[in-house]
Amino acid sequence: MRGERVPIEVELYEKIRHLHEHEGKSQRAISKMLGVSRNTVKKYCDGSHVPWERQGLSGRRQYVVTDEIMEFIKSCLASDEVENIKKQKHTAKRIYDRLVDEKGFNGGESTIREIVAKLKDKQRKVFVPLSYEPGEAIQIDWGEATIYLAGKKIKVNLFCMRECYSADIYCRGFYRQNEESFLEGQINGFEYFDGAPKRMIFDNAKVAVKEGFGAHAKTQDRYKALAAHYAFKCEYCNIAAGHEKGLVEGLVGWARRNILVPIPRVATMDELNAEILRRCLKYREHKIKGREQTVGEMAKTTRVRLTQLPRYRFNPSKSMTARVDDFSTVRFDYNHYSVPVKYAGKEVSIKGYGNEVAMLYRNNEIAKYQRCYQRGQTKYRLEHYIDLIEKRPRSVFNAKPVKSNISAELLEIGKRLSGPLEMVKLLRLFVDYGEDKLMAAIGYIQSPEIFVEQIRAHLIPVDKPTTIHPQIDVKVSKPQLDRYNNLMKNGVAAV
Repeated sequence: MRGERVPIEVELYEKIRHLHEHEGKSQRAISKMLGVSRNTVKKYCDGSHVPWERQGLSGRRQYVVTDEIMEFIKSCLASDEVENIKKQKHTAKRIYDRLVDEKGFNGGESTIREIVAKLKDKQRKVFVPLSYEPGEAIQIDWGEATIYLAGKKIKVNLFCMRECYSADIYCRGFYRQNEESFLEGQINGFEYFDGAPKRMIFDNAKVAVKEGFGAHAKTQDRYKALAAHYAFKCEYCNIAAGHEKGLVEGLVGWARRNILVPIPRVATMDELNAEILRRCLKYREHKIKGREQTVGEMAKTTRVRLTQLPRYRFNPSKSMTARVDDFSTVRFDYNHYSVPVKYAGKEVSIKGYGNEVAMLYRNNEIAKYQRCYQRGQTKYRLEHYIDLIEKRPRSVFNAKPVKSNISAELLEIGKRLSGPLEMVKLLRLFVDYGEDKLMAAIGYIQSPEIFVEQIRAHLIPVDKPTTIHPQIDVKVSKPQLDRYNNLMKNGVAAV
């Protein structure tokens, strides 16, 4: 007869032991009195077994796995290691199905699951605790986040830096993870930390590495120039070794959860970066568990050990020279940007930064835009063309710089005016005051007909006359007529 599979309750065990030890009852008598099998009484009466500890196996015989089956299972797992495709690896279920189809295996799936689990049961990764000296190293990394920019949901790239001794942080949002953004982010970070470290620790991204990886990586030319200028050494992690820059890896997730939740709704990238910078400064008040000083206090210690920033600020932009075309635009990175019409035909310098594009003529900035990363776009500024449109008013309703800068509502209002000349005058007010103020002024007009002079009257305030306060007590001194008479007498005598 098979043994009891389910342990008995402690109360029943107590009764069996009591009847056996203190009342001297036989196993048969105890079985009859308590209504349990004699095998149960035999098992527990002498105290050699206890119900709260499992004894032995259930009695089920495991299917015998042959050497051939074991080799097949190991080959499946080994092929996964070679391919190294994270989301396409053998599961225990898939190995079992293959064994049934390819090897005629007729054992249980649970048997294969148990074997696979044992083979995969590797030792948990253990990391060496690290300690850094003040100013010794900064770790950098990229991350992605979602925001609403001017009402549109987009993905932005977070550039993150963390000083290893103090854990001080610096983050900045960029449209792309390109070379310009990569270099600009580090320069801004050095200025935030007020110095550069001895080492910069990064992964093997193409913005930094030409070829190779880890200790064998070859640095990109412009990053090598940045490193030379700020006197730091480039240090690259091994492949799939995120723990080598674990401080900044944690920062990327922290920034997403703490700065960008709820999802920010901003008008410009500058607005987003202003909020990120505010949160970075606030983090200096934080005290990390196990440390005696705040992040900000430790950052002060670090600051005096960092390499002093050079006088010349490294230019991280992608720079080029271009001639302004007949439409007063210049081409940069697959797009066109307008400049004032007086520069048509002239050579101008273009500097493309991570988030902005600036146009310069003889070292003077003549235009600046948020950088566009689409292709085939043209960005116009109405103020660049207003003088030309005033000379050619018949173009006003079809001019691209007009249509791309004013709202459809304002364009319809312009069409209600007496003609193109009046529309041009309206556009001049738009350039001088902006659309918000212009629409507010139009809102004051109640008559069905609109004239530019009416709008201008609401835009330009009239000087109010000085208010006279009749209650003011003005003191008037009493006239001294005697002195006047004396002067008159002396005058007559002199004559």
